[in-house]
Amino acid sequence: MVKLIGLLSRFQPVKVAVVGDFMLDTYTIGKVRRISPEAPVSVLHVEKEESRAGGAGNVVLNLISLGAEVIAIGRIGSDPAGSTLRQSLFENGCQVSGIATQENYNTPIKNRLIADAQQVLRVDFENASLIPPDLESQILAELPFHLAGVQIIAVSDYAKGFLSRGLLAGIIQVAKEKNIQVIIDPKGDDFSKYAGAHIIKPNLSEAYAAAKVSAETSLELVANKILESGEFAHLVVTRSEAGISLFSTDNERHHFPVRSREVKDVTGAGDTVLATLSAALANGLDLKSALQISNVAAGIAIERLGCVRVTLADLANRLLRADVENKVFDEEHLFALQQVLQGKRYCVLGMEKSCSLSSSLFRAIRSITSVDPDRQLIVYLRDPAPNPEFITLLASLSEINFIVLQSESLRHLCDVISPHAVFVMQEDQLITLDHAGTLLA
Repeated sequence: MVKLIGLLSRFQPVKVAVVGDFMLDTYTIGKVRRISPEAPVSVLHVEKEESRAGGAGNVVLNLISLGAEVIAIGRIGSDPAGSTLRQSLFENGCQVSGIATQENYNTPIKNRLIADAQQVLRVDFENASLIPPDLESQILAELPFHLAGVQIIAVSDYAKGFLSRGLLAGIIQVAKEKNIQVIIDPKGDDFSKYAGAHIIKPNLSEAYAAAKVSAETSLELVANKILESGEFAHLVVTRSEAGISLFSTDNERHHFPVRSREVKDVTGAGDTVLATLSAALANGLDLKSALQISNVAAGIAIERLGCVRVTLADLANRLLRADVENKVFDEEHLFALQQVLQGKRYCVLGMEKSCSLSSSLFRAIRSITSVDPDRQLIVYLRDPAPNPEFITLLASLSEINFIVLQSESLRHLCDVISPHAVFVMQEDQLITLDHAGTLLA
C-alpha cells in the first residue's frame, strides 16, 4: 500500500474524454413515518430533492474529483432535464462543447426515492432512442477537434441508443490514429461493436452474457472467449463486493479483492472504477497499479448510498488506513499527505538531529495534542539521515499522526495548507514559532 500512496503523487490534471449516455440523476430524500390509508404502501415525507449528472455524467464527476480535465461527448434532449444536466456538468468544470442537443429526444431521468438513508424505489423516465444519422455524422466530424490534447477516452454505454456501431467504430479509429487508449464500459451481450478498444470493462453478469455460456463456466474461459472475439488487449471484470479481475491477451491474470468496511450500495461503482482507471492510466500508471487504485476507489463507493464522487483525499485516507503503521512520508509520498490534510487542522513539530526520546519530548508532544485533540500532529525530522529505530519509536506513539522526513515538499505543503501552529524542540525545550518558514529555513 505504501507504493500505491506514492503513486497518487502522479495524479496531475490530465485530459480525458468521456463519451456515452448522459442522464440526469435525481434524488427525492425524506423519511417514512406512516402507511398510506389508500393502499398498503409507505408514505415518503420529502425533506429535500437533489439533481446531479448521471450515467456517463457520473464518470465525468468522478474524474473531475480526481483532478482530471474532462470533455463530455454525448447528447441531451431540448428539455428542462437536458438543460439542468448540461448546466450541472458545466458548473462542475466539465467542457460541454461535445454535448449535442437532439430534438424530439427526452433526456433520461432516474429518480431515486431515499428513506432513512436507504433507497426504496427508483422511477425511470426514459425511452431508448437510436442516434439519428445526421447527428452521428456531426459528432464524428467534430471528434478530432474534441479529442485535441486528450490522453484517454472513456466510453460509458448505458444502452440508450447514442453509441451506435458507426459511432463506436469512428471513435476507436480516430483514437488509434491519435494513439489514444480507449476504455469501454459495455452494455448488452454483443461486444463485437467495441472491437479494437484497448480495455473492455464489463461487470460479471455482462461478461457471462457476452460469452454466451452458463453460470457454471469458469471466469477464465469467459475471459478467453471475450478477448478472442473482440481484439481487446485487456478485459477487466468488475465483481461488486468480490473485487476486480484482470485478463490480458498475454495470459496475464490478476484478481484484486475489494477492501470495504460495509457494502451499502453498489450503484455507480462501475462508473467510479472507469473514472479512476482512466485517470490513473492517463497519468502513466501501469495497468496493474491503476486497477489496484481503482479497486480501492470502488471499495469506498460501495460504502455510500447512491452514485458518489471519490476524491484523491478519499483514496489517500483509505490507503493510509490500510497500513496503519505507515506514518512516515518522504518526498514521493507527500502528495498523499497533502490530500489527507485538506480541510483539517494540523500543527508541525520540528525535531533537530540531536533530538532523542526523552521525558521532555513526551511532555512536549502531550502538551501540543492536549490543546486540541482533533488537530493532527506532524513531526518534521530536520535530519538528512535519521536513525530508523528513532523513527519507528516515534511512529509507535498514538499522539503522532504523521512523520515527515526532511524534504523540500513540506514547504509546499505548508504553503498550500497552512499549519495552525508550529513548534520546534531545541535542547529539550519546546519553542513556539511564528510560522513554518523559520522551521524550514
